[in-house]
Formats: sequence, structure tokens, C-alpha cells
Amino acid sequence: MSESVTNQPALRALDHVVSTDFEGGEGVLVDLNTRKYYRLNETAMLVWRGLENGRGFDEIVEEMTGEYEVTPERARESVEKILNNFRSLRLAGPR
Repeated sequence: MSESVTNQPALRALDHVVSTDFEGGEGVLVDLNTRKYYRLNETAMLVWRGLENGRGFDEIVEEMTGEYEVTPERARESVEKILNNFRSLRLAGPR
């Protein structure tokens, strides 16, 4: 994530989390430490794939606005909310 946008450090997908994509863009994350799994909608999977590919906050927002009919402001809000969820669930952490 860009520190200028959210005042938080850039995040990465943590090594103990594996992902699987489904047809239609949805997917599942499995936390190998807790053995919990999380079903993700298309938007959350787009953000997760961005983390896995080392993209920053602004790059993920840009990808979202290119993929969906959404304003940049709404995309930023969505990406920030999703990243905060990943961080609070300990699925993503600082780079």
C-alpha cells in the first residue's frame, strides 16, 4: 500500500496463506497456521492476487478501476477495507 494514501506500510501476502481461484473470479484463502479458510468474492480476490504479485496499493486500485465500473475513490475505499481485513485476520503483513 502506498503510505501517502493510507499512512500504513505496504503489505504482502503472508507465506502461511494459500489461495485457490474459482471460475468466475471468486476464491478461497486457507490459513495454514489456524486451519481456517476464507471465501473471497471477485473484488477481494483481485486485491489478494495483487498482493501475491507484489503490487502496491495504487496499482491494485488502478487494476480495480480497469476491471470494474467503479470510481477511483470507491476503488480506493474498497481496496483499503479489504487490505485492513486481510491485516486484521493476519493473512497479510508488512513487506
